[in-house]
Amino acid sequence: MKVLVVNCGSSSLKYQVLEMDDSSLLAKGLVERIGIEGSVLNHEKTGHDKYVLETPMQNHKEAIGHVLDALQSPLHGVLKSMNEIGAVGHRVVHAGEKYAGSVLITEDVIKALEECIDLAPLHNPPNILGIKACQELMPNTPMVGVFDTAFHQTMEPELYMYAIPYEMYSKYRVRKYGFHGTSHKYVSQRAAALLDKPLEKLNIITCHLGNGASCAAVKGGKCIDTSMGFTPLDGLIMGTRSGTVDPAIITFIAQKEGITEEQVTSVMLNKKSGILGVSGVSSDFRDVEKEAEAGNERCQLALDMFARRVKSYIGSYMAQLNGADAIVFTAGVGENDIGMREQICEGLDKLGIEIDREKNNVRGKETIISKSDSKVKILLIPTNEELMIAQDTVAIVGNGK
Repeated sequence: MKVLVVNCGSSSLKYQVLEMDDSSLLAKGLVERIGIEGSVLNHEKTGHDKYVLETPMQNHKEAIGHVLDALQSPLHGVLKSMNEIGAVGHRVVHAGEKYAGSVLITEDVIKALEECIDLAPLHNPPNILGIKACQELMPNTPMVGVFDTAFHQTMEPELYMYAIPYEMYSKYRVRKYGFHGTSHKYVSQRAAALLDKPLEKLNIITCHLGNGASCAAVKGGKCIDTSMGFTPLDGLIMGTRSGTVDPAIITFIAQKEGITEEQVTSVMLNKKSGILGVSGVSSDFRDVEKEAEAGNERCQLALDMFARRVKSYIGSYMAQLNGADAIVFTAGVGENDIGMREQICEGLDKLGIEIDREKNNVRGKETIISKSDSKVKILLIPTNEELMIAQDTVAIVGNGK
């Protein structure tokens, strides 16, 4: 079966077509500046040169129409007709408490996603637009929703609840949801395969470290805790996000700076903090590391803070899991930053975590990077959220759910 994977942002659309008989990538692409002057489609058929189309695209329906045309093009397409697509898998950020797994999209599902817009105002609206556009252009093709929050729905109440008046949960569903779930699920499954052990018998700590970052404690293939909370702002320090801060800081800064609390949260803590805020240089770890090597103390401080925060979550999850069999590094920083992985694992030998410097000298390759006698195995596993979405889509459609 061929599956089209769609990931819609407010003005962008990422997509892939995969042949699920062998999990091979046939084509991928990105549409940018939807509804904005300068709309462009970058399409790439595997093994061929990139095709670029610059044309006005007023909405997601028009964008998806151009994607479908590119996929069926005699020159750079991979399909003779859209009838070859067995199903479409949609990445959706927030499903609230409604779904603990991927589902076939129905009107009731769309209604549930619309009810979650307050929880993900920047993400769910374009996700829904993408679904509706595909339904209109491909009315006979099954659509499956794969949710970032779903993997974390196995957390127990004592870990997802906040110690605020219970009415805030019962009225507004204020609780920890967690994100990056598709990535955490994928790499935990791959870790079990790489270790040649049943996932159901493993305790795994997954570290999705990129511009957005989160950790998760996975027991027997199920998430028992994760670092992101009610929103993706909570938890680890990130590229431009502060991660966890004392909530009183928000009011304090608002009063001192003469701005609103909403501005502190949406602008300062989400867009001007994290690695960018501390370093004063960039949100890109590569830029910050270069400056740190040149003697910039603030850049080194930012890196040290990030490593310590990840280390703290690893320690916390070791306690919650009563020991771990493996730690997995994934995403942009986790897959490619040799020095950061070493810094995070340094000094954890008493917990049975020992990284091998020589094995760790690798980027973007699925491999084990711990010492041979390390009690806890350390793995580098490139994430593949699109493949995970496609696999879930085939499972749902194949089972007739």
